[in-house]
Amino acid sequence: MDDREGSFVAVRRISQGLERGSVYNSSSAEGVPGSAAWLGRGLSCVCAQRRDSDTNSTFDLTPAQEESLQSLQNRIDVAYDSTIPLHQEALRDLWKLAFPEEELHGLISEQWKEMGWQGKDPSTDFRGGGFISLENLLYFARNFQKSFQDLLRKQVGDRSVWEYPFAVAGINLTFMLIQMLDLEAVKPRTVVGATFLKFLSAENESAFDLLYCIAFKLMDQQWLSMRASYMEFNTVMKSTRRQLERELMLEDIMHLEDLPSYALLSQ
Repeated sequence: MDDREGSFVAVRRISQGLERGSVYNSSSAEGVPGSAAWLGRGLSCVCAQRRDSDTNSTFDLTPAQEESLQSLQNRIDVAYDSTIPLHQEALRDLWKLAFPEEELHGLISEQWKEMGWQGKDPSTDFRGGGFISLENLLYFARNFQKSFQDLLRKQVGDRSVWEYPFAVAGINLTFMLIQMLDLEAVKPRTVVGATFLKFLSAENESAFDLLYCIAFKLMDQQWLSMRASYMEFNTVMKSTRRQLERELMLEDIMHLEDLPSYALLSQ
C-alpha cells in the first residue's frame, strides 16, 4: 500500500477548536476516503511489518514479566460488548470526560461524531481495537486532561483543513502499539517488545496506557511538524512508530517518564 493511501473519516477544521458536527464520511465529502473497515486496511502497512530477523528470536522472561504480559494480553483479548453494563458505563465516562458541559443523549447518537467516531455508534469502531482501546482513551482523559482536550479539540498548532478524527485515531494507536510491541505473541520476538516488558513489569499494566498517551501526543506533534492532512495519516503513523522504537531503545531509560516524548504531555 502506498504511504499516501488512506481510508478513514476526515475531520474538516473550519476554525480553531473542534467544530460541532464536522465529521465527514465518503458520502458527504467529495474526495475523502471513508470506510467502516478503514482500521484494518489503513494500518496493515503501518503496524504489521515484521522483519524476517525478528521472527527468528524469542526473549526469555522472568516470572514477574510473564505474569505482567499475561495480564496485559488478557486485557487485549477483551472485545468491546455494547450489552455489558461495565462497557456501557465506560463509554459514558469517556463522554463526560471529553464534553463535561454537554449531556449525552444516548450510547447511539449523532453526538459521538463530535469526538471523531465514524458514525453514531462507537461500538462499530471498537471492533478493531477491543475494550482496551476504550480503556486507553479513558486513561488519557483522566491522567492528562489538558493534552487530551488539546488533541480532541485541535487547539494546538497550525492545523490542516482536513484533520484526523480523534477517537478513531486513538483506536489505531492502540492497534499500532500492540503490533509494535508484539504483545499477542507468547514471548516477545522483537528487541523493542522485550524492552517494553521491563517497564510493564515495574509499572504493572499502566505502562501500556502511559505509552499510549505518549504515542498519541507524539503522533500529533509529528502530524503538525509534517503539516499533514488526512491523506498522510499512514505516513504520520509510520513516523510515530519509528520514533517510539528509537526512544524505547535509548540507553539509561529506566522509566517511561524518561522517554523524550513524555515531555510533550500536559496534565
